[in-house]
Formats: sequence, structure tokens, C-alpha cells
Amino acid sequence: MSYRRTIKIVCGFAGGSAVLVVAAAAAQYPGCFGHTRAAQWSLFNVLQAAQPAGNRTVASTGHAWDFNWDKRDLSALLTHGKKKEIFSEDPSSEQDKAKPKATRNILLIRHSQYNLSGNGDHERILTPLGREQAEFTGQRLAALGLKYDIMVRATETANIISKYLPGVELVSCDLLREGAPIEPVPPVTHWKPNAVQYREDGARIEAAFRRYIHRSDPKQKEDSYEIIVCHANVICYFVCRALQFPPEGWQRIGLNNCTITWLTVRPSGRVALRTLGDSGFMPPDRLTRT
Repeated sequence: MSYRRTIKIVCGFAGGSAVLVVAAAAAQYPGCFGHTRAAQWSLFNVLQAAQPAGNRTVASTGHAWDFNWDKRDLSALLTHGKKKEIFSEDPSSEQDKAKPKATRNILLIRHSQYNLSGNGDHERILTPLGREQAEFTGQRLAALGLKYDIMVRATETANIISKYLPGVELVSCDLLREGAPIEPVPPVTHWKPNAVQYREDGARIEAAFRRYIHRSDPKQKEDSYEIIVCHANVICYFVCRALQFPPEGWQRIGLNNCTITWLTVRPSGRVALRTLGDSGFMPPDRLTRT
């Protein structure tokens, strides 16, 4: 005796993601996809659970966006009763002057591959491949055609990139050194700094975040494009802090060498991540993560 088995595969798009639904009309008979009846329904239930449904919603975490994350929200100052200290006889005029008006675009560049076996920063120089990676990144930044205002550096990578961006001011900052920003969750087994290193590095990297990641000054009239060349741990921590994600999750982000991560900070305090670890401009055989 033979039985009719009907398999229906429906592919569609919901919110930009492909949705696959498999329905077995004669699932009570063995042999469908080579599975038993129990296995068939197990597979079907898994697929069904993955689909959006009208009565199935993701619970909110309850965490609202903190618009005063950089301590530059004018409305927060007004709420705390400091209006008299800030404004003169014409509050509306003074308030307008104190509001940020420009968007800051912050491009975070991870350093190129360097000599990991070197003792101290003076021996941890770029490898030949690392110098080549910096050349690719410099060419990419130049091709974007943006009006860069400044480049802050912590490594020699910036020196190579700067060749492609003539006229852009180049400054150094010791706060951007690599380190252990905060103990990661979940923990990792291959890298275990001690508590002292977390405390010292964490304070320094947090200070770097507060110095460089914030909304524009009220005196800034035009949108700015700033480049910060630093290290992977620093960038991952900056991204988590800027997006108000748990900073302990920084180790869950992986970045290739000399990639571009782009944050925008609006005058209102809203933050967006435009790119994370962009390396599409680099040949695949030149990608590294060390």
C-alpha cells in the first residue's frame, strides 16, 4: 500500500529575513524526510516556534534610553532646578545657544597587525602585512570623500593612514592604549587579567570614552568627522557604552585589523552604529585578527 505525502515549502520575507515553513500533510506516516512520526513533529514544532505570531511578542527589557548619558542634556539640567544658574534674562535665547546643533561622526579604526612577541610598545611595530592593511584603510577613508576634522592616534597605523588624508590634524592620546576595560560576561578562558589590571585599565579606557564619545559642543555649527585609531578592546567597549548595551558584553564582538567602525552622535543624544568592523574594502587574503 502506498500513501500520498505532501510537503509544502513556503519561502517569504518578513522584516528582511527569510522565513521557511515546512508542513507535512501526512506526517502520521513514517518515511517523510526519513524521520519517524515523533521526529517529524519535533522538527515541525521547532520551525513553528521560530515564526512570528500575532500573540507572540518579545518582552521589553524595561530599560529606557538615557538621553543624558554624556551629561550634556540641557533638559536634564533644567529638570534639576539649575535654570537660574544657566540662563539670563532671556531664557529662550540662552537655551537655544546652549543646545548642540551638529552631528558628530566618529570613525574608530582598529590598529593593523603588529609584532605580538615584542617587549614593550617600542618593539611591537607593524608587520609588513600590517603596513599593507593600513594602506588599504587610508585609501578607503580617502575614497569616502568626507571632510575629516581630526585624527586621534594610539599606534603607528595612523601615520600610514594620514598619508591619504593631507591636512587632517594628527594628535596622540595615551588614554587609547589597549587594555582590559571590564571583566567580560560570559568569561573567556584564553585571557584572564587580574583585578588590578581591570581596575587600572578600566578607569583609563572609561576616561577615554568620556573624552571622545559625546554629543557636539553647542559652538559647533557643522557636522564633524573624526577618526580615532586605537585597539580592539577599546573599540568594542566604546560601542557597548555608546549604544547603552551592557559593557560586560564587549568580548562578544570580534574585529579584524584595520577595520572601520562608525558611530554617529546626534545633537539630541541619540547614538547610531552605522558600521561595525567594516573590512569589505580589503582583499580577503589580507584580513587578520591578531
